[in-house]
Amino acid sequence: MSSPIIGLTAGDPAGVGPEIILKIFREIHLFPETKFVVFGQRRIFQIWCEHLCLEPDFLSALFSSGKVELRETGEPLEEVIPGKPAAAGGRASFEFFGRAVESALAGEIQAVVTAPVSKASWHLAGIKYRGHTEYLEEIFPGAIMSFWSDRLKAALFTHHLPLKAAVDRVRQDDLLEFFRNLHRAARRWNLGIEEILMCGLNPHAGEDGTLGTEELTEIIPAIARARAEGIRISGPFPPDTIFLRAVDRLDKMVACLYHDQALIAFKLLSFERGVNLTLGLPFIRTSPDHGTAFDIAGKGLASAESFREAIKLARELIRGRRA
Repeated sequence: MSSPIIGLTAGDPAGVGPEIILKIFREIHLFPETKFVVFGQRRIFQIWCEHLCLEPDFLSALFSSGKVELRETGEPLEEVIPGKPAAAGGRASFEFFGRAVESALAGEIQAVVTAPVSKASWHLAGIKYRGHTEYLEEIFPGAIMSFWSDRLKAALFTHHLPLKAAVDRVRQDDLLEFFRNLHRAARRWNLGIEEILMCGLNPHAGEDGTLGTEELTEIIPAIARARAEGIRISGPFPPDTIFLRAVDRLDKMVACLYHDQALIAFKLLSFERGVNLTLGLPFIRTSPDHGTAFDIAGKGLASAESFREAIKLARELIRGRRA
């Protein structure tokens, strides 16, 4: 089997992305037989090497090792101020990501692992997307944000939306299409998911309509239609107990209706080791489950654990992908 080729994006230059990538490369021996292609700028990594007090020849040795290729992308940045969103950083991180997606679609790399970007920086740069997943959804309408760890798997029907807007999206036909896409992705990538557990929207999953009617009018009919198509899905279960059915049961995935419904439980269990996996793409895309952490950027405090797990998951999916 040929060595996996994984693309890494530098993320926002002022966030912890470059820092955690450099920390990963200090332990590159943990990823034998893997080649990395980094989409970023050498100058950005030089600045971060100085912040982290790395040896002066670290980058030269890294990029001449044959294990890591750097693809210079975007308008060169001469200055990076850690911890501060900026339009230039937003444009750069968006270009890093766009080039990585193009490379994946061209078959040059098998997976993309993205360092965190800043929604504020993208906004300052005039970029219309809130983040990576929104960009991917425009190209691949069936894309799904999901979260993975060694304890829990969760998929999101909606994600970066105000709560009222997310509730308004809970419609039978849209839910059915979500179930189909999730089922299709699980089979395509051989994810080991045997059953989808559907989360209710209201307290007690509506309590037979006494605490809300969306379960009766939208969610239960969508589940019934999905089951008629051969999709193994059950529920809806009360949001306050559903995760007890899935913790340490990695053959089960919880399908959640909005961002915090999934992420509060997931990050409580798996913040350090959690991974964001975008399903429904023709290539693998993972990322750490945290953001740019501007508050600690440049202080050498950022943990690379989640990014390391994102690389590990990408490698596992490359090797286990179902044709």
